Amino acid sequence: MKKPLRQTLVRNASKPKVSIIIPVFNEKRTLARVIQQAYAVHKACEVIVVCNGSKDGTKQLARRLGAIVIEFKEQLGHDVGRSIGARVAKGDVILFLDGDMVISARELRPFVKAVSDGVDVALNSYSGLTNRKEIHQVVAAKHALNAILGRADLKGASMTTIPHAISRKALHEIEAENLAVPPKSQAIAQATKLRMEAVHYINVLKLNPLRRKSRKLDPVGDLIVGDHLEAIYWLTLQHGERYGKTDMGRKRELVRW
Repeated sequence: MKKPLRQTLVRNASKPKVSIIIPVFNEKRTLARVIQQAYAVHKACEVIVVCNGSKDGTKQLARRLGAIVIEFKEQLGHDVGRSIGARVAKGDVILFLDGDMVISARELRPFVKAVSDGVDVALNSYSGLTNRKEIHQVVAAKHALNAILGRADLKGASMTTIPHAISRKALHEIEAENLAVPPKSQAIAQATKLRMEAVHYINVLKLNPLRRKSRKLDPVGDLIVGDHLEAIYWLTLQHGERYGKTDMGRKRELVRW
């Protein structure tokens, strides 16, 4: 028989080295285990739970476990929650998790260590399923953006995927507001020459199986693809419509309709 989790108060460090941001929406079933592992990541950490629209007691549970709770009555979305949490984070390392995905502290520490050792954006090296006839639109978008950024070495590693961690320097360069659109944040990180690496593999698909959806409808997938298009648009505004790529010998001005 599985033993019940002890829900004891853990105090946040007064001067945290690591800030752990957990956006939640009705995550009472898993949140206690997520917070428990978060506190075990580093001896000097703070846990910030951004509770948006929850009605199942998630907020009360997070407070009982000692987390800093930021509450909104409406549902904001996880990415906006991460952006809000990052604004109040005090740590030199900012680690992003999800409230419905329990990952052991042992698996989370490599992200913190990478940033402590000089990486600015430490990504999960999970790249999605590519060994199939039809590749999911989100997987394709992640690979495509990295190719555009000149970072094909990252394959499908993405700031859309948790866990990932950033440095205080990265937060300053990217700005918290832009964290609400993870692919745009990734584009900014590359454009500002932040050190971005895929540092550790966690199979998030296995931990959080895709929910059932209509064959024709995939609103979350469409949202994420839209985020990647926004990132590409930002790149064109900053570096020209071809992102600095040559047109070689093409004489467009000679085309007549």
